[in-house]
Amino acid sequence: MSALAPTELSGSAEKLIRGRRATRAFRPDAVPEDTIRAIFSLAGAAPSNSNAQPWQVEVASGAARLRLADALRAAHAAGRTSIDVPYSEDIYTEVHQERRAAFGAELYGALGIGPDDHAARAAYDARSLGFYDAPHAAFLFVTGDGGPRLAADVGAYLQTLLLAMTAYGVASCPQGLLSFYADTIRAELGVTGGKLLVGVSFGYADEAAPVNRVTTPRAALETVTTFHQ
Repeated sequence: MSALAPTELSGSAEKLIRGRRATRAFRPDAVPEDTIRAIFSLAGAAPSNSNAQPWQVEVASGAARLRLADALRAAHAAGRTSIDVPYSEDIYTEVHQERRAAFGAELYGALGIGPDDHAARAAYDARSLGFYDAPHAAFLFVTGDGGPRLAADVGAYLQTLLLAMTAYGVASCPQGLLSFYADTIRAELGVTGGKLLVGVSFGYADEAAPVNRVTTPRAALETVTTFHQ
């Protein structure tokens, strides 16, 4: 079977990939259980080195999600962070920081928060620990030694999961901040192994919320990709 020319690429594939976006305001409506199971089953098709599948996924809904949100807010208020995968602002280069700053300006602008209103920004961060009011949250743990090679496989799972959610009409937001409270999440959900890489809030988008109209442009192809011949 010959490869498709770019102009022949299925429009549904491009629509799916470009249509995925981070949602930061959700309706309270729960996603049906059979839909959730179908999404996570599909995400399991993600690739991994030697098919090791080094991920463990914990999904919180209903009362468990409410208890966890309360515990996260309490941990945040008390400054009880616990990070499995090291994080520092130093991981970003100057161009990364420029992109982050541009995104932050648009995000906080949509929320009506000024660039110097640090209190309002902090309050919004605290609100995000309630999963932006999403009725569900998933937590992706790296199993094995939890090192960067295995984390890369879990990253592939994450992207597959986000696209699976998009395909089923479910909105999502991957949240690095949730991983800053790994011990709290482990305690609340009874998790005994793995290193927490990221959390994902998901549900149905509140289309009327201005924050959900924030766009995130991507770098030009030539900026991030080199073709060698």
